[in-house]
This record gives sequence, C-alpha cells and structure tokens, in this order.
Amino acid sequence: MELSEASVLIVWEMPFRKRCRITLENRHSEAIVCFYQINYALTDVGSDLAYFHAQFRRSNPVPNQQAHTLVDGIRGQGHYVGTAMAVGVTQNGWWGEGEIKFYIDGDKEFPTICGTGTEDYFGGAYNWDVDGRYTTYTTPFLGMHLVSRPDGLYKAQHRHAMYRWHIMDPIRFENDLRVTIQDLGWRGGGPYLARQDDIASVAYWYQTLPTAPFPALPAKEHLEII
Repeated sequence: MELSEASVLIVWEMPFRKRCRITLENRHSEAIVCFYQINYALTDVGSDLAYFHAQFRRSNPVPNQQAHTLVDGIRGQGHYVGTAMAVGVTQNGWWGEGEIKFYIDGDKEFPTICGTGTEDYFGGAYNWDVDGRYTTYTTPFLGMHLVSRPDGLYKAQHRHAMYRWHIMDPIRFENDLRVTIQDLGWRGGGPYLARQDDIASVAYWYQTLPTAPFPALPAKEHLEII
C-alpha cells in the first residue's frame, strides 16, 4: 500500500436542531472492537443552515456505455461540497477521460457543469504520469492516492483513491441535483473507449429537508474488493 507523505483532515459540520443518532454496522463475519469519540456542541442553529448528507454508491462494473452515478434524486436547496472516489482498473490502458457532470435545477440532456476529464477534476493532468509512473499527491482540497500498483503504468488492477473538496467552490442548487461521471479511456488510434471499471464513490452535500430516500446499501458480497 502506498500513501502520500502528507495527510489532510477535513471536518464537516453536521448541524442538528432536535436530536442526533450515530450508528455503526459491522458486516464482517467476525466481531470487531471499535473505539470512538464523539464531540458536539449544544448551541443555536440558524434557520437557514442546511443538513449534512453523504451517500455511497458503487458500480462494479460500470454498465457498458453508461456513466457511474455519484448521487441522484436530490430535491430542495443546498450545495454540493465534495467527492471521494475509488477506481479499480479492470482493463489495460488509460482510464481517466470520463467527464463529471452536474445536472442542476431541471437540467435534462445537458448539464450546467461538465468537466474535462477524471484526472482534471481531481487536480491532475497528463494521466498523472511522471517518468512512466503514476504520481500521487495530497493537498488541502484534492488529491490522488494509489492503494495498489502492479507492474506497468497502464496495466489492469491498479486501484486509485481520489478526493475533491468543494470548500472554496461549492456547487449550489435551488431545486434539484444529479451528479454522474463517465468511465472513459482511449482506444488505439485516439477515439474514446467506453470502459467497465469498478467505481465506488461517496458524495457529500448540504441541503434543506426533507431528504429523498437513499438507495439501499448493497449486500456484503457486492461490497467486497477482490
């Protein structure tokens, strides 16, 4: 396992007005000891403060010629503040040309915000390639780690972990929001190649209530990394 030399701590404020409940679920076949600490403050919460949300989704594999959905069904007013994403590269070749798309306030076919590529959204360029190797980095608002690096820059079974925190550039919405990212690489000779990699993500946002129901968390077998 490779980790960058620096580490970054992001603290998301989670305002509540009446009550708060925190639960943990162990899906492992064996009992696990867990240590925890909860810090909170009882103070006035303004009427205009939105609630914090985080949603996990996984496409394993991404359906052929379809995008991975980071979040969908958001209704209400709020702002999108971050993306954490893991990619298990299942095919040889470069994989990071997928555009992230933010469909805001009634967008249909065309999104209000359309990125230029996966590596660009997470703060990289030119395939993260320095001297024939993927190069990792950590900054306060974005980064890319490698958690598995087989031999060869563009060989299958690389596993990447990336993050982008929209602290300085929150993406605001008034009525609704949907976020997707393509799974694209290059075909020989230059055309885009629709890939079917393993993509998992957590989307972070604040919004007013009520919250639309979240999709059910997949079974343990579907969450396993093989």
